[in-house]
Amino acid sequence: MSEVIQDLSLEDVIGDRFGRYSKYIIQERALPDVRDGLKPVQRRILYAMYDSGNTYDKNFRKSAKTVGDVIGQYHPHGDTSVYDAMVRLSQDWKLRHVLIEMHGNNGSIDNDPAAAMRYTEAKLSQISEELVRDINKDTVPFMPNYDDTTKEPMVLPARLPNLLINGSTGISAGYATDIPPHNLAEVIQATLKYIDNPDITVSQLMRYVKGPDFPTGAIIQGVDGIKKAYETGKGKIVVRSTVDVETLRNGRKELVVTEIPYEVNKSSLVKKIDELRADKKVDGILEVRDETDRTGLRIAIELKKDVNHEAVANYLYKNTDLQVSYSFNMVAISDGRPKLMGIREIIDSYLNHQVDVVTKRTQYDLNQAESRMHIVEGLMKALSILDEVIQLIRNSKNKKDAKENLIEKYEFTEAQAEAIVMLQLYRLTNTDIVQLQNEHDELKAIIDKLRHILDNHDALLAVIKEELTEIRKKFKTERRSVIEAEISEIKIDKEVMVPSENVILSVTRHGYIKRTSLRSFNASGVEEIGVKDGDSLLKYIDTNTLDTALVFTNKGRYLFIPVHKLADIKWKDLGQHVSQIVPLEDDEFVIDAYCENDFKPDAYYIIATRNGMIKKSNVSMFKTTRYNKPLVAMKVKENDAVIDIMRISDEQTLTVLTHKGMSLTYPSEELSDTGLRAAGVKSINLKAEDYVVLTQIVAPENTILMATHRGALKRIDYRVLQLAKRAQRGITLLKELKGNPHRIVAACVIQPDDTSYTIFSTNQQESGLIKDIHLTEQYTNGSFVVDVDEFGEINNLVVE
Repeated sequence: MSEVIQDLSLEDVIGDRFGRYSKYIIQERALPDVRDGLKPVQRRILYAMYDSGNTYDKNFRKSAKTVGDVIGQYHPHGDTSVYDAMVRLSQDWKLRHVLIEMHGNNGSIDNDPAAAMRYTEAKLSQISEELVRDINKDTVPFMPNYDDTTKEPMVLPARLPNLLINGSTGISAGYATDIPPHNLAEVIQATLKYIDNPDITVSQLMRYVKGPDFPTGAIIQGVDGIKKAYETGKGKIVVRSTVDVETLRNGRKELVVTEIPYEVNKSSLVKKIDELRADKKVDGILEVRDETDRTGLRIAIELKKDVNHEAVANYLYKNTDLQVSYSFNMVAISDGRPKLMGIREIIDSYLNHQVDVVTKRTQYDLNQAESRMHIVEGLMKALSILDEVIQLIRNSKNKKDAKENLIEKYEFTEAQAEAIVMLQLYRLTNTDIVQLQNEHDELKAIIDKLRHILDNHDALLAVIKEELTEIRKKFKTERRSVIEAEISEIKIDKEVMVPSENVILSVTRHGYIKRTSLRSFNASGVEEIGVKDGDSLLKYIDTNTLDTALVFTNKGRYLFIPVHKLADIKWKDLGQHVSQIVPLEDDEFVIDAYCENDFKPDAYYIIATRNGMIKKSNVSMFKTTRYNKPLVAMKVKENDAVIDIMRISDEQTLTVLTHKGMSLTYPSEELSDTGLRAAGVKSINLKAEDYVVLTQIVAPENTILMATHRGALKRIDYRVLQLAKRAQRGITLLKELKGNPHRIVAACVIQPDDTSYTIFSTNQQESGLIKDIHLTEQYTNGSFVVDVDEFGEINNLVVE
């Protein structure tokens, strides 16, 4: 043998070899044929079982025997791949109508493996008989098997549209297919309508084929997706589990899942739901139980008392395979190549196949009938001259001589002469002559009928319709999947995701925020909060994990922070800076914080700036769904800054204090409700070089404490204030001095239960009792409490 070395480029070799491989797995492995809906391995399994007599009306046979037959004669691949394909054909949660009946463990919806092939037994199902029926009547082309020892069918006769009824799934090189199962009665009815009217539209076909009909039932949503898939071959639907609500004896409710989406692993689904419960991703689930038994699938999700079962179900639809998307990708082999097909094309291809099968079968039956007719006519002729025929045969030397004499003397054909010499003596009775005449008449009628079918296309279609109608009557079942026109919107209720817990939210002046359990807060006390040196508590709020914190900054922006997203940190620990949650600008800092529960439009936020601007906005405007960056609460000019935030639920009185000691008091109804991006209106008419120090709600039971830059404190009663209109100059609170007049640097509204004050400088603080600061009249500067030369410049005042 001579050695031949070819000099080829690697690119050409790889391209050629992979091209051949791709062509093979596309055509001969992964994709179904549009005519019989089967992949090659499935076709070979069914044919091997049929050929060996392993049919539904016989006893079961060991699966290993079938696998051996398939490998030995038709499918030169591993026994595992053949057995796996065989098992799938027997699983009633994968196929709408199983093609193989199997005794023994054939797997489960939990994706448990089937028992080994040596343990299980199988035979063709009754409906499989309709796929292989008439295969021995030259109805389909055969080809040599892989070792040329026998032949195998290239396609099965398929008396029912199996591709749509049982669907198919597969992945090959560059192509994939996902064709869902359908209801047999609906598909056949649509096929019959297509025969009557080849121009029927997809919309008209959908009167009969409502949509997929999964063996696992469940609810299909999205008629538009079904229609698109039936038109183009591609479309998307939602498949949702069937979930009922049952009430237990103890008053608790449980969600009971009785049907799950197609090809969802039940055990993995149960495990996922239980993990969500254990990880507290969803609050309200007490226990998850798989109660599936021989009567049917059942998953029980027991809920805690007073839990919104619809909200829990919606969360599970969103976050588990209790609801999945199913994408149609109806690719099948048509005319030897992969093709994306709509429902009309699939039905049309199937009908063309049936026309071909019925034509070939009719021709085969006609040939058989004509051959028999020829023999019967010869026998009848022989019986009419029986004595002469017998005498001729007796005088012949042997069988061959007898045949030749019959042909020569009486003009019988070879086939007729063979039948005459093989005739048994008992057939020479008078009764048999009558039977031959009857058979002749019957054969004549059959031949006329078969010729009519071959000559008349409508008659041939009538045969197909009759056979399809017969199959529909025999195998039809009720639809299992319910179809809903629209895809339901899933609304996730926050209460379901987050366990409800009362907590303390705290914010420091330097912007550190945290949530703390009541246990940690009560064990430490307010004074023991963990803060950095130079920092102090700005505010702490009793709130709930279901609430949302609104943290306002000096730039007129706010941070939308769900409380449950804050880390649970001990009261004595520092917490995290707000800029780690939402990025802030370098010169931006926190000035106040509030917590909202439901954002109902029954309250307002009033925002006031240093330069005397003010606005009022409804609480409902502050709700948002995207909160990964600061949001605008008020449009603020570059040289201005927000200094105060107030939340009001009814009309209140506002008071404004300025640096130069001016005060303006007016009702909040002077402010109209504006949007978040508005700049607001003028609150007070400021003098030159003056600015606002305080804008707050004030009531008759309040007093106001002011700190001046010279270290004096002044406290006035509510009666000193004079109610006026917005945007006026206001009244003067301080006594004017020619040299170094007092200027207000900080102020607070004192509530009836406040008892102490603290003033701050850059490096120290001084505290005292509010009662020691006597109420004064309008034109006074108060009394000195610190020496600013020693204490430092006052920058804050706090009362508590």
